[in-house]
Amino acid sequence: MSGALVAASEALHRRVRAAIAGEPLDPHAFDALARAVAAFQIEHVEAVGRRTRARGFDPSRDAIDALPALPVDALRLRRVAAHPASLDVRVFRTSGTTQGSERRGEHAFRTLATYEAAALAWGPRHLWPRASPTRLLALAPSSSALADSSLSFMIDLFARHLGAPIEHFVDPERGLALAPLEAALEEAPRATGPWLVCGTAFAYVFLLDALDGRSVPLPPGSSVMITGGFKGRSREVPEGELRFGLARAFGVASHQIVGEYGMTELSSQLWDPGWVRGARPTPAVYLPPPWVRVSAADPETLEVLPAGEVGVARIVDLANVDSAIALQTSDRVRVTEGGVELFGRAPGAPPRGCSLAIEELGATP
Repeated sequence: MSGALVAASEALHRRVRAAIAGEPLDPHAFDALARAVAAFQIEHVEAVGRRTRARGFDPSRDAIDALPALPVDALRLRRVAAHPASLDVRVFRTSGTTQGSERRGEHAFRTLATYEAAALAWGPRHLWPRASPTRLLALAPSSSALADSSLSFMIDLFARHLGAPIEHFVDPERGLALAPLEAALEEAPRATGPWLVCGTAFAYVFLLDALDGRSVPLPPGSSVMITGGFKGRSREVPEGELRFGLARAFGVASHQIVGEYGMTELSSQLWDPGWVRGARPTPAVYLPPPWVRVSAADPETLEVLPAGEVGVARIVDLANVDSAIALQTSDRVRVTEGGVELFGRAPGAPPRGCSLAIEELGATP
């Protein structure tokens, strides 16, 4: 990667971080910055360039909603990055699959500064809108133990930002350490400030199984962050049932259980606004930050649908400067003025439009 290319990337990262920091980002400004990032990627990210040229997209004239999104499966089939691997400072990978580690999706970063700015600008206002946590309990490995986990990186980033102690109760090899976790929770009545508990849905399932109906109330003002799917290898737990169990076990209101929607392939996250609004919306919605645009797309054509219609989530993340700014997922959503309603993954095979897009890249999904 030439010095000029690094300089161009850095200039775009600075522009995105300025938008994250609060510079005005109306739809016109969003589109202008998105087109600039898209033009950079079309020239320097092979998969993005190939996909957009196949569709005849021109960032100098076409609306950003017409930019062909890259299916997230593409990131497990080939490298999607403007820079060579020698410049990677971190590579986040999706969870392992039955196809083996070589089929895991990868998101390579030349710099983490924009990722960190995005996480810290949007996460804290939803996780601790009133009082900063004084202690973090992570039902996830540390980022040093699992360096390719974006979730572990984000949780540890929150702890560093807060200057609060953090304890991890998941080991990549041995799994969830229930006894130490229960011992830590027993200290909650003596705490002098709110706590933040972070974990995946099925880590919480295992904890609730171990508690067997017992309650371990958290300090007043605490938050419980929950992320990940609710369908595991052995069973499926309805989200509402899990949230009810967590609220009862931790002695918190339902809106203090804050959902996160994130993906390895993204640099930004969507958050459940329950804490901010003082009650959890029904149906549940997630709020994208101003530098992220979520649309519902037609599963067949991948064209953006009108607001209010259900389709598969198309996400434009300005913070994805060096990879793919527009990503197409298989998650079913409806986008309204109140936020993004999530309905889970599309059943069966990936949407036909995603499969065709993969074929355009010369790969087999």
